[in-house]
Order: sequence, then structure tokens, then C-alpha cells
Amino acid sequence: MRALTMRLDDEILAIEAESVREILEVVPITRVPNAPEAVFGLINVRGSVVPLCDFRVLFKMDRRDPTEDTRIVVVDVQLNGERLVAGLLADKVHEVVDLDDSAREPVPRVGMRWPPDFIRGINRHNDAFVIIPNVETIFATLAAA
Repeated sequence: MRALTMRLDDEILAIEAESVREILEVVPITRVPNAPEAVFGLINVRGSVVPLCDFRVLFKMDRRDPTEDTRIVVVDVQLNGERLVAGLLADKVHEVVDLDDSAREPVPRVGMRWPPDFIRGINRHNDAFVIIPNVETIFATLAAA
């Protein structure tokens, strides 16, 4: 799998590179009353209203103010057969890498702070664990909230 790697706290996550539309510096964010906590707000991406998701909340991490390294990764997600454009907050975006699907391991059911349904698996890359989130499941859950 060709994947874009990004950092949240001390964790490295990877999302499929083909789903990435663009990477933005932090832009003005409009808060949405009564939205799920993980939906950080809405942003304007080239004239389109795009929901912004904070994976920190989903993965039970403390929310953090943006820094000079914070980026918004704009992705295309399939949701109920339709395309959804969404933004993901990342503490830092690293690089595009190739991850071996055959080396992917299932998520351990014990000792994990992440909801197992939100993780497709864990790979190793450069002696580090890389978490592969299940972006479609995450957004389907948020849409149902």
C-alpha cells in the first residue's frame, strides 16, 4: 500500500496515498454546534465546505493547539457509496511510503487505547509501528452520530 505517513503525538499513522487530495496549512475553522466532538469544525477548501476531523479525539488523545507543523490532510472517503471530501488534522505530515500489506498485523485487543474498529492494522516501517486507520469506518461512525 502506498501511504502518506503523519504524526499524532508519538504515534505514526498512514492513510492510503491515493485518497489524499491535498495537504494544507491550518486555515480558519468554523465550529459547528452540537457536532460530534471529533468533528472539529468546517473549513473552506477551494470554495467547498469540508468537515474537519480530529483523530486525536477518536484515539483518546488530548486535544492540542496547532503548531507550525500542524497540517490538514484533505482526503476523499467513500461513504455509503458516495464520495465525501474531509479534512484530517495531523500534528505533522511526514512522507509517502510503501507499506507491505502482507506484513500488516491485526490490532491487539488488549492494551490499546484506540477503538479496534477504527484501525485496519499495524505495520512496521523503519523500526517504528505505523497505525493504519480505517478512515471509511471512522467517517461512517461520525455520520451516524
